[in-house]
Amino acid sequence: MSSSAAPTLSLPGDPPGGRRAARVWGIGVAVYFVAIIFRTSLGVAGLDAADRFGVNASALSTFSILQLLVYAGMQIPVGLMVDRLGTKKVLTIGAVLFTVGQLGFALSPSYATALASRALLGCGDAMTFISVLRLGARWFPARRGPLIGQIAALFGMAGNLVSTLFIARALHGFGWTATFAGSAVAGVVVLVLMLLFLKDHPEGHEPPPVEHAGAAYVRKQIAASWREPGTRLGMWVHFTTQFPAMVFLLLWGMPFLVEAQGLSRSTAGELLTLVVLSNMAVGLVYGQVIARHHAARAPLALGTVAVTAVLWASAILYPGDHAPMWLLVTLCAVLGACGPASMIGFDFARPANPPERQGTASGIVNMGGFTASMTTLFAVGVLLDATGDNYSIAFASVFVLEALGVVQILRLHARAALRERNHHVISRVEAVHVPV
Repeated sequence: MSSSAAPTLSLPGDPPGGRRAARVWGIGVAVYFVAIIFRTSLGVAGLDAADRFGVNASALSTFSILQLLVYAGMQIPVGLMVDRLGTKKVLTIGAVLFTVGQLGFALSPSYATALASRALLGCGDAMTFISVLRLGARWFPARRGPLIGQIAALFGMAGNLVSTLFIARALHGFGWTATFAGSAVAGVVVLVLMLLFLKDHPEGHEPPPVEHAGAAYVRKQIAASWREPGTRLGMWVHFTTQFPAMVFLLLWGMPFLVEAQGLSRSTAGELLTLVVLSNMAVGLVYGQVIARHHAARAPLALGTVAVTAVLWASAILYPGDHAPMWLLVTLCAVLGACGPASMIGFDFARPANPPERQGTASGIVNMGGFTASMTTLFAVGVLLDATGDNYSIAFASVFVLEALGVVQILRLHARAALRERNHHVISRVEAVHVPV
């Protein structure tokens, strides 16, 4: 595939970008940043949650599984909502829901109410990332798409960094209720900023009105998006690349490092922070590489999967009592590449779908990694309980989903590449014939 593929083409009618675009888009990214803080706060509070609610590994994993189940299940509906209602309305609903969910989690007196709060949080969180991707597409030229997407993900990982650095310390300094209730204030702040300053698109770049015909519209949007090989390829890339790091950061990394590897909580927290810092650094590199060389998308994705699998296997199958620190550091550094690699899925779906289907297509892609994460979170919890906390067996479940995803990527890649080249040719012809 040529490095000058369709996504890098500046077409007539492209948004201009610029400082105002960066300011408006930055507000949307701030909403996503706060959502990630709330989503990942359980990852550093897993052991505290187990003590607070008196639950075992399977019940503890249910917190994250339910949150991700809601998140994954909401992706296509949210994509349809974004295409239909616009970014501001969907982000506003999302911010209200995840803020109420975080506050409810802080005040929950029981396991059941805490579960309900995490479900509400997951529902609000589900409305953020697709909205931010669409906001970027409305305010910046198409050629900036890969880099804008990676930068949005980078700020999301900065939210994860806040969880690992500050939420963990606040829990031990101020306690459960004060930490989670205090963090909920951030949701109120971004909600106010969004209501005051966010706009769906720049003047003169209003999208065409969406023809809405109830269920028929929904079926048409989903079916048309799914028919595109690029959408399905993007979903499987997201499925295969994202979930190892998500499982590690969201819940099981801290228990694995403390209970299986014998590290202190502070050292384990530093390794989780390394995953986040690596993600931020790799995201900038991947974004620049893909923006200039679209043919690098599949090799980067598959290469990330291969290296992650090798290091994951080396860590859980190390013959000694504990894996050496250099191996754990290397594993965490490589896990940082999983998030940026998952963003490549959107770069396959974006050129395969017209603007009026971008939200729906992004929703389908985004389901991939979170479905894999949810499945693996559940599998690890069940296997830990069944094997007496044998992390080697439990963590080996990762390889099953990685193998499934790689097979699907290899199956769809050639078809998606051919389709994208055809779209590129059509776009160039149309661009040539647009009246000046």
